[in-house]
Amino acid sequence: MNNDVKKLLQENPLIIALKNERDLNKILKLESKIIFLLCGNILNIEEITREIKSSGKKSFVHIDMIEGLDSRAEKSIDFLKNNSYADGIISTKPSMIKYAKKNGFLTVQRCFLIDSLSFENTKKILKEGNSDAVEILPGGMPKIIKKISSMLNIPLIAGGLIMDLEDIEIAKKNGALGISTTDLKVIENYYKIK
Repeated sequence: MNNDVKKLLQENPLIIALKNERDLNKILKLESKIIFLLCGNILNIEEITREIKSSGKKSFVHIDMIEGLDSRAEKSIDFLKNNSYADGIISTKPSMIKYAKKNGFLTVQRCFLIDSLSFENTKKILKEGNSDAVEILPGGMPKIIKKISSMLNIPLIAGGLIMDLEDIEIAKKNGALGISTTDLKVIENYYKIK
C-alpha cells in the first residue's frame, strides 16, 4: 500500500488537517484530496467520513484524537472498519498502525520529535516498517526532515506549526512528500498561487 499513499501524496502534497468539525463544509470545497481528521467522536465519525468520501476526498482518522475511541484498543480499529468510511488511520502507536494495516486501512505513523531521545525512538519505530507513511511533528525542522527522509523508503509528511507558504516549500525541498496543516489561511493561500 506504500505506493498508494506515495501516489496520493505526489498528486496532493498539501493535506488538510481538520481540527474543528465546524470547518468541514469549508474544507470540502478546497482542492486537496486528503483530509486528516483530528476531531469527531464515535457518534458522528460515520457521517463525517461519509461526507468526506462523497466529496471525492480520502480521510485518515487520527484514532488517538477521536472522542470515545480507546487509542490503545484494537476494537477501535474494528469499530472504524465497520462504522466509518475512513480510508486510513493515523496513530502514534505502532501496534495500532500494524493492526489497522492488517485490516485494510492506509496508515500514517505520527511521531513527535522534541529531543534526541524522541528522535532515536522515532528511528527505532520506523525501522519496524509497519506504516505506509510517517508524519513528523513539528514540521518546521528542515535538517531533521532531510535526515529522516533519507533513512526512509516510505513517504514523509511534515506537520505541525506549518505557518506559511515558505514552511511548505522548505519542507518539500528537504524531502517531505506531504505537508499537513490545520491553518485554513495557509491552505487557501497555497491553492491561490498553485
